[in-house]
Amino acid sequence: MDRLSIITDDGGLFVHSDLFDEDERAIVARELLEQYPGGDLWTVPLPLGLLGPELVVMDVDSTFINEEVIEKLAAHAGREAEVRAVTERAMAGELDFAESLIHRVEQLKGVPASALDEVAASVTLTPGVEKLVANLHNAECHIALVSGGFTAIVEQIAGPLGIDDVTANGLEIVDGVLTGRVSGPIVDRQTKARRLLEIVEDEGLDIARTVAIGDGANDIDMIETAGFGIAFCAKPALVEHADAQLRTRRLDAVYPGLTGMSI
Repeated sequence: MDRLSIITDDGGLFVHSDLFDEDERAIVARELLEQYPGGDLWTVPLPLGLLGPELVVMDVDSTFINEEVIEKLAAHAGREAEVRAVTERAMAGELDFAESLIHRVEQLKGVPASALDEVAASVTLTPGVEKLVANLHNAECHIALVSGGFTAIVEQIAGPLGIDDVTANGLEIVDGVLTGRVSGPIVDRQTKARRLLEIVEDEGLDIARTVAIGDGANDIDMIETAGFGIAFCAKPALVEHADAQLRTRRLDAVYPGLTGMSI
């Protein structure tokens, strides 16, 4: 038995979800796609589809928030277009993420450290984030953000929402300005997957009830490691590795899609 969920945003967010036996699943799936053409059909295995998640791990830039933080920082140095071009290639899997991050951070040399707070205050949460977080907290689910972005900004986003765990990159600051260098280990795709497994071990969780959500090539490993991986408004490089995709930019669709809970 699995949970079949279909998610569509045709005239308003709609999630239809129910449990079906294996012998009827294919027929129901075909009927749902005929009834809701263009919808995203998920097959959520048990126990996740019945008991819900124990851990949800999310990327931040272009997933948990709408923006790419490094591009907003680069705007303070007049290099936003150059950094955006490199970011797009890295997220499409055309460039090694760590090397691309080092190059992009070099473009931030001389930016005042105060820009970190300005950017943190200017980013916007992806629609539905607050409701998703509330649903997960109500279910006593552990929530983690793992980001190729920067701790100084991600922690300011995560704090007011009560996020349990944050992993991101540090930025070296000397005399109140960014030096153009990363501080500490780089959070790449392997680090994201490793952090997911560390939380599972530390908290004594069931890996089958873990969910990872991301949008780019840097999320491939954690998407494949989690019990259920969701490609969120994602690049093709990630979609092919995910268990499901969500093309509607509404994160509040995630919990109903996983559990059948009404929106």
